[in-house]
Amino acid sequence: MNVDASEVERRLHQFKAACKKAGVKLTHQRLEIFREVAASLEHPDAEAVFKCVRLRMPTVSLDTVYRTLWLLNDLRVVTTLGPRRERVRFDANLRAHHHYVCVRCGLTMDFEGVDLAALAIPDTVKRMGSILATRLEVSGLCARCAKKKAERSLPRKNSQPQGRSKRRPRPLRTP
Repeated sequence: MNVDASEVERRLHQFKAACKKAGVKLTHQRLEIFREVAASLEHPDAEAVFKCVRLRMPTVSLDTVYRTLWLLNDLRVVTTLGPRRERVRFDANLRAHHHYVCVRCGLTMDFEGVDLAALAIPDTVKRMGSILATRLEVSGLCARCAKKKAERSLPRKNSQPQGRSKRRPRPLRTP
């Protein structure tokens, strides 16, 4: 799944402006790595970005991809999803939105909700420290995984009825 071309261009413009403002050199590798994240609806992790960018730039290293993704995060042109100790995913959609995450395959999709955006943050959370952003993450089984699960639970053709086995019982051995 890919982002609309005009939205990718808008994100690229933001990225170039952020680099200029921060005095960060806009290299071809950085541009291609950002373009990969900006064009994806999949919220790719570093290894997925690496695999795709490497098809266009065989000399790019995984280390360069990791360093660039964290630079993009520092420039605030991407955000991260997931705990930092595990497989971090990167998202170039900076507009207010939420995420649906499949617990089986990891598919992550954006969704918006006016009612959700209007939710008040409890005072107990505000007392914990400053709040930089709020996002809701809904987890569940995506339609594709749910379909696979349902297909696996259907009885197979030519299968034996439950409780009956083709195997003959073993005779008891006596000492």
